[in-house]
Amino acid sequence: MKIDPKSPSDLSAQIAKAIRDSIITGSIIVDERLPSEAELADQFQVSRPTVREALKRLAAQNLIRTQRGATGGAFVRRLSYEDAQSQHTTTSTLLLSMNAVDFETACEARFALERACAKLSAERRTPDHLATMRAEIHRQSQPGLSDESFCDSDVAFHRALVDGASNPVLSYQLAGAVEAMQPLMNMITFTQRNRERIVDLHASIADSIESSDGLAVSEALCHLESYTKELAQAFITNRANQLNTNPS
Repeated sequence: MKIDPKSPSDLSAQIAKAIRDSIITGSIIVDERLPSEAELADQFQVSRPTVREALKRLAAQNLIRTQRGATGGAFVRRLSYEDAQSQHTTTSTLLLSMNAVDFETACEARFALERACAKLSAERRTPDHLATMRAEIHRQSQPGLSDESFCDSDVAFHRALVDGASNPVLSYQLAGAVEAMQPLMNMITFTQRNRERIVDLHASIADSIESSDGLAVSEALCHLESYTKELAQAFITNRANQLNTNPS
């Protein structure tokens, strides 16, 4: 592991990257204890506070864990897909909001990714996945359900569809699509949507999942995508009309 003291990059960032690269390549294995702060400071020819800052960076990325006591120190952490999903969702949300991705682009990506799970979910879903989808459909049908609760239920429904594919890599990749894009789309479309129509579409998806018909799941998702885009267009039109009626 090496760093370039003459580089304009922060030394602690360089150290963190060097250790991270060693973890990724397998030079440092899961659960292996890293050298002590003093040993790392000597190896990289930097101060211990600089090493300490590098270790904080790695801990923030869930790459290492610390343990106190005589056998303590910093250890390479076994990163799970579940642990990584939260960070992935946060990053996806920030990317969408900071880069002003237009609604249609986000919608297109979100449903294209979910359709990739349709066939697998129809084949592999467990009774628990299907029960979750049915429970969320029932919840969405309840009168008096707040918009926020409806949105939460919407995300839970699609999360069950994605997880029904029983592929942790797909679930991780789609965490950003479902748990970041879906709430953002709901924020735009909730004033225009007809809940009964959404519930009907969700029921169609669940029925197709139950009958192991992947093609029908994909088709139902296409209908849901079209309806979502219609809602967004209605929102944009209404907002434009309001601005024209009440110019600031």
